[in-house]
Amino acid sequence: MEPSAVPATETRQTSLFRPTTSKRRKGLLRYPVVRQLIRFTGVGIICTVTSLALYALFRPWIGPQPANAAALIITSLMNTALNRRLTFKISGNRKRTRDHLNGLIVIAVALVITGGSLGVLHALRPEATLAEDLWTTTLSGFVATAVRFTMLRHWIFRRARHV
Repeated sequence: MEPSAVPATETRQTSLFRPTTSKRRKGLLRYPVVRQLIRFTGVGIICTVTSLALYALFRPWIGPQPANAAALIITSLMNTALNRRLTFKISGNRKRTRDHLNGLIVIAVALVITGGSLGVLHALRPEATLAEDLWTTTLSGFVATAVRFTMLRHWIFRRARHV
């Protein structure tokens, strides 16, 4: 027998033990949106902590609104990359640039929401402290996060909505 030839019994036997590609999930995890929300939350925690740290770092030098904008813009690239890979399981370079450009639009919406809340805070309390700024951006960030997830899932990454 030639070294490259494989007996039919071996080929058939190994094919019987291939792992299945689809997993059967039970309970709430059977719904793709639930799995995506869990992964999205993890990414959100990482990005929120990073954004708040950058905001606290930049605020004394450039003020509340520019610090908020800078922190969101910097973390937007990280957010889109992490959500692309972890939340929606998209890998490779295909459409990456377009995904990031669309991600900037999503971040612009978040910037309007969080910047608007800071504007309202400073209109009502011009002497607002850093802690009040952080609470305001965090709470308005929850609203921005819901909007961001919806836009990512139904617009930018709709091609991977069912993973």
